[in-house]
Amino acid sequence: MRWPVGRLFVENRRLVVPLAGGLVLNVLILALVVYPLVLRVRAAESREASSLGQLAAAERDQAAARAARDGKRETDAALQTFYRDVLPADLAGARQITYLRLAQLAEQEGLQAGRRSTEAEADRDSALGRLRITMTLQGDYEGVRRFIYDLESAPEFVVIEGIGLVQGSEANAPLTVNLTLTTYYRVGSHAT
Repeated sequence: MRWPVGRLFVENRRLVVPLAGGLVLNVLILALVVYPLVLRVRAAESREASSLGQLAAAERDQAAARAARDGKRETDAALQTFYRDVLPADLAGARQITYLRLAQLAEQEGLQAGRRSTEAEADRDSALGRLRITMTLQGDYEGVRRFIYDLESAPEFVVIEGIGLVQGSEANAPLTVNLTLTTYYRVGSHAT
């Protein structure tokens, strides 16, 4: 069976022409108005997503910068406290705390202090000077061990740079200990 399209069109022309015109108009509106708007919306959504990602990255960077700034402030405060409360104010103070304290520790642990020398180094560009102490002690192993423990746990800031042990050739000969120690002190205009 054949559909008589031509006849249907002619008989229903009043109805078909406006429907066909409406269909063509809808396609034109879709192609010329709606589709470009869809493309603009997609582009705007893509820019928004990109901007949100950049904003999140910027907020992370800002938080990291704040944390670094706060950490630097805390470190600076701790360093100033260390300079003020722990380190001696000058070379004389450094000599005083090391000379007296080392002699007291050696005596307390039953060690005999031998020769002792000091050498001060100060760099004019630095806020700190260094006092290097070389000393010799004699005594038994336990006394030496306790001396080193007491020195390391003392509130004074003294760094043990080197230890040399020498055992005498005789059976009950005391140990001879050569120590190289360092402490730091504030220098000149940097001292507060």
